Amino acid sequence: MIKLDKVDRHILELLQENAKLTTKEVASVLGLSITPVYERIKRLERHKIILKQVVLVDRKKIGRGLIGFCNVSLNQHSKDSLLKFEQDVLTFEEVLECYHITGKFDYMIKIAVEDMEAYHKFTYYHLATLDNVGNVHTVFAMNDIKYSTAYPVR
Repeated sequence: MIKLDKVDRHILELLQENAKLTTKEVASVLGLSITPVYERIKRLERHKIILKQVVLVDRKKIGRGLIGFCNVSLNQHSKDSLLKFEQDVLTFEEVLECYHITGKFDYMIKIAVEDMEAYHKFTYYHLATLDNVGNVHTVFAMNDIKYSTAYPVR
């Protein structure tokens, strides 16, 4: 892993705020020339610190107004069972995030669906069809308080 200096961290902060910034614009903010900034960004990408650039979408405007957090317990906990569940979850378009967690449940899945009927279809036709799922407990977001993918880097 590479050590991030103040300039690297500032670059990450700028690009997390606006991934559409050009190298020239980043260099201007930093008070540096374009070539060293370009090289730093490429180094951050090579070392997988910058994984990809994404756009935050207004989910309600694309018909995904309901956010659910599904806590899932599995019946079996063998390596193969866990891997199978993880591979299956990756195929569901409703799933935004999936975490293997500690505690009472084995996984927490963040989903985005249109409404309660779409949630019902997701659980009925997707989660309930998986062999190893023992229990699902879902809570729903009532309001977005903070919606971000940015990590603090300073």
